[in-house]
Amino acid sequence: MAQRICVTGAGGQAGRAVVRELLEHGYEVAAVDITGTRDNGILRADLTDYGQAAEALRGADAVVHLANIPAPGLATPAVTFNSNITMNFNVFQAAAGLGLSRVVWASSETTLGLPFDVPPRYAPVDEEHYPVPTTTYALSKVATETIAGQMAQWSGIPFVALRFSNVMSPGDYQRFPSFWPDPSERKWNLWGYIDERDAAAACRLALEAPAEAVAGSPAFIIAAADTVMNRPSAQLLAEVFPGVPLTRDVGEFGTLLAIDRARDVLGFQPRHSWRDHVPAESDAEMRRPG
Repeated sequence: MAQRICVTGAGGQAGRAVVRELLEHGYEVAAVDITGTRDNGILRADLTDYGQAAEALRGADAVVHLANIPAPGLATPAVTFNSNITMNFNVFQAAAGLGLSRVVWASSETTLGLPFDVPPRYAPVDEEHYPVPTTTYALSKVATETIAGQMAQWSGIPFVALRFSNVMSPGDYQRFPSFWPDPSERKWNLWGYIDERDAAAACRLALEAPAEAVAGSPAFIIAAADTVMNRPSAQLLAEVFPGVPLTRDVGEFGTLLAIDRARDVLGFQPRHSWRDHVPAESDAEMRRPG
């Protein structure tokens, strides 16, 4: 029998991609979102209400929890923090109470120090460059990672946090050339991004990873293998953040958000790049990072 996965935030950009990914790999999906309708097959539920959260998860084997206010500045700081913390606690508590086998949930690259008004300590930034919240949105994710760690210990259920970079769809890539003249425009997240299809694959891989590999509450940076820029990554770092050391070779256009842990533990390998969709200025700029 196929595993039944509850996907919260299923109507959002990443959520829609995750639903497609799971269905294509033979899972049953219970899609949940506050904007759900009968027509789109998404159950409407307000996850800030514990009863609704518990009912939404009932009958599922595991949950991919993506529902949150997705960025700073979309609501007041207090609303962002309180709403996200409440949703996350309710989903986590319901998952533990119902005995789900795994919780995969959307943390954020913002926990690492974004928007880097204060430069990072080093690059590529990895999971140990944490916690450095600079907004109440980031603080809600840091606090949730702490909650997840305690609940994983209490319940024995793996709680896997995916620190997603800026999620992009193929249609977004046409904007990328506008970033190239001024590297400071996208310095806020070290020129990172993640294709929605690779974000969805990361969620599936986090569900499928052996329990011993994700025991407790591990966190993983999920980013593309390259940057949004058509200039070498080391050159960008030296120009915009001249005092920040590059701790290892990242290749010509390689990401400055380290994805090594996700590769090693989850088998995550980004397969999509803006370079597959947008012409660059030379053959050299079209080369994909290895």
